[in-house]
Amino acid sequence: MTLLATTETVDTQPPSSSPPTREFTDTATMTDTQPWLPSPQHGSAEMVVSVCQAGEGHVENEQGGAGHRGDLPTEKVMSRGRAFYEFKEEIRYKRAKSPQPAVDGVETEEEDEDKVRLNPYDGHLHFEVGPDGAWGQPRFWAQFPSLWSGCRLTHGVLQGRVGFELRLEKKLLTTQLQEQVEVDPYGMRVGWSVAHSSLLLGVDELSYAYDARGKRVSEGNEEEFGEPFSEGDIIGCYASFSTDGAVELSFHKNGRFMGQAFSLDASLLLARPLFPHVLCKGCSVRFLLDPTALPWYPGPPGFIPLAALSAGQRERAALPPTFRAQGEVLLMVGLPGSGKSHWARAHMKQHPEKQYWLLGTEELLACMIRGGQRESRLQQASLCLTELIKMASQTPGNYILDQSNILFSARSYKLQLFTGFRRRVVVVFPSVDEWKRRLSLHQTSNGEQIPETALLKMQVSFSLPEQQSELLEELQYVELPQEHAQTLLQEFKDNARRLLPPIPKQEKKKPRLSKKKPHPHMHTPSHRLQWTGLHGWNQTRPHMQPWRQQPRYWGVPYQEEGYYYRDVGYSGYGSYC
Repeated sequence: MTLLATTETVDTQPPSSSPPTREFTDTATMTDTQPWLPSPQHGSAEMVVSVCQAGEGHVENEQGGAGHRGDLPTEKVMSRGRAFYEFKEEIRYKRAKSPQPAVDGVETEEEDEDKVRLNPYDGHLHFEVGPDGAWGQPRFWAQFPSLWSGCRLTHGVLQGRVGFELRLEKKLLTTQLQEQVEVDPYGMRVGWSVAHSSLLLGVDELSYAYDARGKRVSEGNEEEFGEPFSEGDIIGCYASFSTDGAVELSFHKNGRFMGQAFSLDASLLLARPLFPHVLCKGCSVRFLLDPTALPWYPGPPGFIPLAALSAGQRERAALPPTFRAQGEVLLMVGLPGSGKSHWARAHMKQHPEKQYWLLGTEELLACMIRGGQRESRLQQASLCLTELIKMASQTPGNYILDQSNILFSARSYKLQLFTGFRRRVVVVFPSVDEWKRRLSLHQTSNGEQIPETALLKMQVSFSLPEQQSELLEELQYVELPQEHAQTLLQEFKDNARRLLPPIPKQEKKKPRLSKKKPHPHMHTPSHRLQWTGLHGWNQTRPHMQPWRQQPRYWGVPYQEEGYYYRDVGYSGYGSYC
């Protein structure tokens, strides 16, 4: 049982019998270093098209060691795309040390299940909840200022007249960070939603928000409402249920009535409770959840604070797992456009009780609702994902890692990171015609055009997982069976090697002069040496033959060093057959 039971090898050249028929010079296959990127042992994110470099074995030389409609860039030549960043992320695991899996901490005093608080189990992994459970903010607000983060409370309601208050506590971004966010450096939405709806408040049906820009938002539709609000403002959110189950939602700002924002029919809710919900960017928020505290502003007559309701008057969300063994991680494997994300989302809908966290580039892009070019947002999403995977491995729960994961080293590292969880590897490998059809749809819908060179390099580098007991508990091929997929992958590899250009010969570096210490065989006193310009110090002895009067350099004799191309795509094509 193994994720990959074969050794990793590297072909130094494409097969000589099949000279390349085309030559690609795509700069999108070059890698650029990110000096502040977290090292592999601290997690990982995703990238794809950049360095589908020639094989994982050669990667060692490289480094060591669904937003709003209309968000896509309008240029005809689109960004390098998700595939670029996914594969670039994978390469960083090649020389990463084996991770040290987290262990379950000592169980502390049990939390009161009836206490109303922010629910980390029903929030984005990148939403940070304070120790008191009433305060929260985006976790990566400094590194990824355009990222929206949302969270629901632990309890909801489906009857009575209930409300809660929330304060926009503080704007977090400095002037320099504000410049990184092209539009709206700050943002907040507050309101109500049903369980299992999107954590992006206002995007789904049955998700109702009052936006800080003075808008009401539901199902992605925005309408003018109330007034804008900002730092220090307190928003009151109120739900009034009728006896037949219909509900009216209204909002206050600093004690002033902003109006009724939504009216919901009972047939729409179907007796599902509404949960208080917040979504923010670049700011921190605080709920008033102390049942004994006076309200910040008096609410409408007859309304009771949610935190002050008795246990029988409110609905508790599902309890989170407390140990790693209670959690599950699904590691997706497949080429770009093969259908991994589609399968993952379908699986989540089939198993809503598991409340999967979907960790993927597209999921994070959806959290960057407004502003910025797709290229910069892709890069931010990729880097953020690196940290989220590390956090996930330390947080009991259920996760789906929606990445390509075509390299053995990346799969092995992540599966080791999640030791203690139930680990499943899901391979999506369709037939050739079906893959081409899906890839075309993917590129059209996302506005990305994955360079052909990159796809060829990915095919050469791809290795299919096998069962391996120490790394995973279950291996599943959801399209072609493993034997057929392996045969087809070998055809991909052979074809890609024929089409890719030959690897250029390495250039030689010029010698460097060193004067740190004398050569070990050089004992001539300094007065016997004379300077010869470009050749450094020359030892001349009249009694020596002319052919022996060669220049000697201070330091170790020069040895040739092979020049390494930064475009790792041309440094060798790997084989994992």
